[in-house]
Amino acid sequence: MSWLAAGLLAFDLETTGTDIENDRIVTAALVRLEPDGTVSREQHWLVDPGIPIPAQATAIHGIGTAQARERGVAAAGAVEEITRAIAEALGSGTPLVIMNARYDLSLLDRECRRHGVSPLSARLGGTPAPVIDPLVLDKHADRYRRGKRNLQALCEHYGVVLDGAHQAGADAVAAARVARRLGEAFPAVGGVTPADLHALQVRAAAEQAASFQQYLRRTSDPQARIEPAWPVVPWPAAAAAA
Repeated sequence: MSWLAAGLLAFDLETTGTDIENDRIVTAALVRLEPDGTVSREQHWLVDPGIPIPAQATAIHGIGTAQARERGVAAAGAVEEITRAIAEALGSGTPLVIMNARYDLSLLDRECRRHGVSPLSARLGGTPAPVIDPLVLDKHADRYRRGKRNLQALCEHYGVVLDGAHQAGADAVAAARVARRLGEAFPAVGGVTPADLHALQVRAAAEQAASFQQYLRRTSDPQARIEPAWPVVPWPAAAAAA
């Protein structure tokens, strides 16, 4: 059955930066969208990341260090709650929509390991699935379209309203709605099962990484390496032991 006929869980993080190995969660949202596109359930977290929030990050999502410390919950507890909720949804077969899943799920994985929380991979017995990533799918389905492919650009292209950009809940809802519009526009994306769509994205993400790596090596950095794994970048300790 096509995933377009299923309910979706959408996930988004706002963080202290863009380094999956060292940055921390500041806000998170999990939102349930029904097949008709309505939001039926929302969970939100404001987290004390345990480190100062850089001004550059605050300028994007609006959360400063003082606010996070005064009003945020402890990171370990929040990471446990977030990870448990995602594991329960994926365990039931509900597709999880994440814009640029490689970033959010990898950072969540590192937060789990940092705080002694069982990561998604351990709870699920393998890589989190099925995941739907509008970034990977848009690059795959409309490869040669020029222009940006961030969430705001995809919302504009697919006719989705984005209210409150860089607020985790708003971004999560918008990503799920973009995913549905994308699936409706491209039958090869929208007409498959969640499991088949996940497998397609694993291949597509690897191909996109290889293409970008080849471009960088040809134009600017002969040693460039772009991570091909999706939707989670392997934990360095696990990769080293493999």
